[in-house]
Amino acid sequence: MRRHTENHRSERIGWLRAAVLGANDGIVSTASLVLGVAAAGAEPRLILLTSVSGLIAGAMSMAAGEFVSVHSQQDTEHADLARERVELRQDPAGEQRELARIYVGRGLDQPLADQVAAKLMAHDALGAHARDELGLSDTTAARPTQAALASAASFAVGAALPIAVVATAAPAQLILWVSVSSLAFLAGLGALSAKAGGAPIWGGTWRVAFWGAVAMAVTAGAGSLFGVVAGA
Repeated sequence: MRRHTENHRSERIGWLRAAVLGANDGIVSTASLVLGVAAAGAEPRLILLTSVSGLIAGAMSMAAGEFVSVHSQQDTEHADLARERVELRQDPAGEQRELARIYVGRGLDQPLADQVAAKLMAHDALGAHARDELGLSDTTAARPTQAALASAASFAVGAALPIAVVATAAPAQLILWVSVSSLAFLAGLGALSAKAGGAPIWGGTWRVAFWGAVAMAVTAGAGSLFGVVAGA
């Protein structure tokens, strides 16, 4: 008999969220930094040095931020599981009734809900309560190290794209090329992330590109204003 297996996109949610966030931040922040410094009248060598420094600092910041925030989520999950262990040890009958009430609320009649709760409690009481009472599962469990590595790596890749343009574009056309290429990079990222997540591709493409354009425009405007003020 052939075994039927299914691959669900929700299994990617942990690393996909961190990777998309990192790559998007890498492109937007680095391109915005380049545009801001270039609009202020900085020399090409200084622009390149600044963007590379931004890549390193941003990747480390993303890794640290993701690790700390996701670790906080993991700590909360562990605390909830520890509390459930105590409650299961102190009042297993009450916990079984609580589980049965959850199943009744989902549409089972009381006798069947009692039977299902009893079977699941006998098989894996903590797992049943983690899944059905707390909403925790292996798929959605917090993984701090995975999130930190995915964010840092994707940030570095995203930031490297506008940096490559800075290194190759003519100084007189730097702002134009960085702006156009970064929007193209963001549109591609939006399309890829939408496809990986099973969402409409055009919606993801437009959303990522639009907000990236807003961020770059604001930064370039601030840099241009700073350059005018500094030169006055």
